[in-house]
Amino acid sequence: MKLVAFFSLIIVLCLSACTTNINPASEKILVGASQSKRYLPLLKGKRVALVVNQTSRVGNSHLVDFLLSKHINLVRIFAPEHGFRGDHDAGAHVENGLDSKTGIPITSIYGDNKKPSKDIMDTIDIVIFDIQDVGARFYTYISSMHYMMEAAAESNTQFLVLDRPNPNGKFVDGPTLDLAYQSFVGMHPIPLLHGMTIAELALMIKGESWISDASKLQLFTISVANYNRNMHYDLPVAPSPNLPNSQAVQLYPSLCFFEATPLSVGRGTDFPFQVIGHNLVSLGEFAFTPISKPGAALHPKLENQALLGINLQQSTQHGLDLTLFIEAYRQFQQAGITFFEHSSFMDKLAGTNKLRIAIENGNSLQQIQTSWEADLQAFKQQRKPYLLYPE
Repeated sequence: MKLVAFFSLIIVLCLSACTTNINPASEKILVGASQSKRYLPLLKGKRVALVVNQTSRVGNSHLVDFLLSKHINLVRIFAPEHGFRGDHDAGAHVENGLDSKTGIPITSIYGDNKKPSKDIMDTIDIVIFDIQDVGARFYTYISSMHYMMEAAAESNTQFLVLDRPNPNGKFVDGPTLDLAYQSFVGMHPIPLLHGMTIAELALMIKGESWISDASKLQLFTISVANYNRNMHYDLPVAPSPNLPNSQAVQLYPSLCFFEATPLSVGRGTDFPFQVIGHNLVSLGEFAFTPISKPGAALHPKLENQALLGINLQQSTQHGLDLTLFIEAYRQFQQAGITFFEHSSFMDKLAGTNKLRIAIENGNSLQQIQTSWEADLQAFKQQRKPYLLYPE
């Protein structure tokens, strides 16, 4: 899409420096939701719906409570994976209902109904999306944003993204999704680590027409103040039950592939996505036993079994590192145990079958990384018009 047309279609609330005498790097990061003077005028007199979860905070207040204190007319809450309060296990059904505190109707957008009906959208003037993402393509909040943007475009409903930092924002790595493998754990032809914030992704989803009626969408964004993508950012609230801390968030892009294998990544322990282990193939000497933890890991893989593996709680591994994954594959092959237990899920996570096939063929890590380098360079050029922060 030509840049002139692109900027004529999108209304972006750009961030401007408060003073020229202060170094932005020394200023406190302010997420979009904390800059209420920037977006409250847009909400006055409108029927407002929210796509939010436990990370949607304005200081010590939930965005719902904050907006109600400002007399904004909140008519509906849309609940993504893990629910409005963030207490549902991965993949667990999210119920429709009422928020017990405010009485606002809650509509699930996870499961069978990922996109609200036209009847619901016709009762809304503007949708606010404010959820902390972690920068990995298969983390499903960006898929929920995709469907909500599409519903807004189709119903002429405005869409506002309150941006938050990407804790993996310095990395652009991994295979780019082949649309033949499109699913809810991968909607867009972007690398596994895309290095973009949710607002930047929203601009790209619209600008590249990855949703129907993209040109009709009235999209607004509030960018993060005093932020660049190379900054280290510790999430103030856990983004989901099995990513309880920054270490898990950093390891998640690499360890999530183990979900398609027989190995445990620590679901059902106090350190999910910070260990790997198995009961038959010992990758290391660290012992742990997954147990059922309602709201975080109900009946986890290898439940109640003694596992041996590797403790990564002190690991300095960041970005995408497939070293342990490839080594685990080799050890399972030697033991005569199927590693790609769920090969179709592996391909969905990777966004392609090429990664799995390369590992099965014995390709080295360097060969695998080289295979996606051209696509990464092309993506970096493609995303440039949509970036809100310096590279």
